[in-house]
Amino acid sequence: MTSGDVYSQLARIGKALSNPLRLRILDRLETGEHTVDELAEATGIPVKNTSAQLQQLRAAQLVIARRDGVRIHYRIAGPATSTFLGAFSEYARVSLADLRDQLAALDAERSALEPVGVDELARRLDDVVLVDVRSADDFARGHIAGAISIPVAQLHDRIAEVPASGDVVAYCAGPYCVASADAVGVLTASGRAARRVDGGVTAWVRSGHPLET
Repeated sequence: MTSGDVYSQLARIGKALSNPLRLRILDRLETGEHTVDELAEATGIPVKNTSAQLQQLRAAQLVIARRDGVRIHYRIAGPATSTFLGAFSEYARVSLADLRDQLAALDAERSALEPVGVDELARRLDDVVLVDVRSADDFARGHIAGAISIPVAQLHDRIAEVPASGDVVAYCAGPYCVASADAVGVLTASGRAARRVDGGVTAWVRSGHPLET
């Protein structure tokens, strides 16, 4: 064993993270277990390509799998992986000017209100109405404790289920999801005080907070 061998092993992680499709899959897997078909549908990546990317991530031990009959379910390898991916994303945000510009442009298209950070949300869980605007399947897969499930497409018709008083916080899948911003627009138009969670479920998990299933 030489130092070169050690660096070769370390490079396996870098190689696994060098593909944007694999990064999208990792973000998605933070929300809970998925089959290949579920991941393909959620990300818009063809099934065959999704399967190939998962094998790369599995080889780098960033994801693990379990078999249930003929179906294979994939998930993030563990809390340490989530922590590492969170640090990786934050380092990229701080270091890459182009990424900061793109994120700023994305934020400009979303709610003008300052988002709620996950640590602030953890402190205020008992004081806010928390609305999960992802699909019902995603909610069942894993959600923040105390949240109510109202997919964003149904929010206008189900607005009466959200208390008219108090602070409302909406969240969606990940840091680049716009559904929670759309939900804030509907909620504020109805007279409710609403903000979105910065980073969604992905940021929640990567900060070490649990999900309920």
